[in-house]
Amino acid sequence: MSFANQPRTQAGSRFLRAADQALPLLTQRADEADRSASVCRENFDDLRELGITSAFVPEELGGFGVTSIHDWILGLARLAQGDGSPAIAVNMHLSVCASMARAFQRAKANGWDTAAAAAPLHAIASGDMLICATATERDTDNLHPFTEAKAKEDGWLINGTKMFATLSPLATHVAMNLRVVDDAGAYIATTLLPMGTPGIEPADDWDALGMRASGSQSIRFKDVHVEPDSVHRLGPWGEWSIPVLMSRTLANLPLVAAFLGMAEAAYQMTVEAVNAQVKRDRPQNQKPGVQQMVGEMAIELAQCQSILAHAGDNLDRFLEAHADATPTLAEAHEIMRDYQCAKWVVNRGAIEIVSRAMDLVGGGGFMNAHPLTRLYRDVRAGPFMQPYAPPEAREYVGKVSLGLMPDE
Repeated sequence: MSFANQPRTQAGSRFLRAADQALPLLTQRADEADRSASVCRENFDDLRELGITSAFVPEELGGFGVTSIHDWILGLARLAQGDGSPAIAVNMHLSVCASMARAFQRAKANGWDTAAAAAPLHAIASGDMLICATATERDTDNLHPFTEAKAKEDGWLINGTKMFATLSPLATHVAMNLRVVDDAGAYIATTLLPMGTPGIEPADDWDALGMRASGSQSIRFKDVHVEPDSVHRLGPWGEWSIPVLMSRTLANLPLVAAFLGMAEAAYQMTVEAVNAQVKRDRPQNQKPGVQQMVGEMAIELAQCQSILAHAGDNLDRFLEAHADATPTLAEAHEIMRDYQCAKWVVNRGAIEIVSRAMDLVGGGGFMNAHPLTRLYRDVRAGPFMQPYAPPEAREYVGKVSLGLMPDE
């Protein structure tokens, strides 16, 4: 079931059709990938062939030309119905691609030379670039990265360790945030590096409860030398700024759709199981208690679908309204607040839906051979994903709602 299953754009329709084609392939491979705790290369070969990895590349450069956040959410939720691990992994890639596509369109609209902006998009469309992204480090948060780029005469030297570098075992490039310090102070910055750059050391340490096929290992950066123009400042280190607020919202709101997709899959499994089950000659779907629990699942799912579709539509309207003007800091906080509200509702609701599915399906759903066990583990990854984890989210939403714009 879905109350928000209609794309708003033609490009979004193409993306959703491709996701529909990928869905049975991801489903078929999900159990083996989960058991082996490894990224399934065949999944990403298929996602590339279907055009999903280049969905945000403009049509003129060989992609679908997706621009709608709402439609991005729909497509990602559909992929996650098959398997959450490749869904969150490809979303890391897509979030960077979407940013690149927006940079290309800005250059084009302003009459600037588009060659530099088009180059990585051509590489993505040809299948030569697959990007992992990471902003997470131990004992800190997204606003206070410790991984640091120090200026040298011939560029930058990067040192630090990142966690949850999802998709990195297959990625050709890694995108991440950094701290840059100069005479004027400390800044949050970003960089995009080839994975083969000397000094980049994947740890091969991913061993988690869920999302086991996402390849979310740690990566160490040891005296990694990069060119002078490879590091781009966003805003002051340790503070929310307009660029940081917008980049985190645009990249992370669609990620929530993966957990919606898992809830949708669990709901559908439950309906099919309950309609097929007969105990002591009595169909399970005739029992009032079962009907009530399925009804509660349906209501929870409708709530999750509705708030996430609204958040996507709202962000689309926001981007359109600010196509030629930079939003204020307060406006950027408000759009982050809307994302946090959707994240809170969907993360909690998805966990509840999958838990009730386990109750209704019964002992069979507790066996590792049943896909519900994977969903039950995978869906727990949603709440702690930054920004914000549950202990901080309500405080942030409350501050913004009261007009008290947080500094950090």
